[in-house]
Amino acid sequence: MRRRLPTLEETVQILARRRTRPAPRLTPPPAGRALAPVLRQLEERFGQGPGQLQRKWKEIVGETLARHTEPVKLTKARGNAPGTLELRVSGAAAAIVQHQAPEILQRVSLMLGEGTVGRLRIVQGPVRAHATRPQARRRRHKGPLDAAAEKTLAEGLKDQPDGSLKTALTTLGREILRGRDG
Repeated sequence: MRRRLPTLEETVQILARRRTRPAPRLTPPPAGRALAPVLRQLEERFGQGPGQLQRKWKEIVGETLARHTEPVKLTKARGNAPGTLELRVSGAAAAIVQHQAPEILQRVSLMLGEGTVGRLRIVQGPVRAHATRPQARRRRHKGPLDAAAEKTLAEGLKDQPDGSLKTALTTLGREILRGRDG
């Protein structure tokens, strides 16, 4: 014997009494987000970690090296073995960093504590320090030279034969004389 289907009115009553879908389950937040406040407190309390290195990197390695490098990650080793500091280095500065690795490790150990870091891992790539550096000043075009300066320049170059050298010297002379005005 087959069971009959409910009528439209019965269907409305059934749906009014019951939920048709189970309640959505709340998922736990990602572990990184949940641990961030705890890690921040630990870093403030003990002052160690890549955040501390990034803030004081210029003091540790010097201004010149800080422009071409940045600490990325500090990896702890198992047990009491010293960890590894990963540095991002721009371009050809990697050879210099490799050469100065013992000094860098010694300075980082002074900052974080003896035996914290025992090895550098160098990764070549763009460094954020380049983006934060102020842009080079752009030259302002100061306009043409006055007639007296142009005449003095022409008299100084009258012994030169006409050609590309004389043109280049004239251009150079104009730029130098404009630089004196400003």
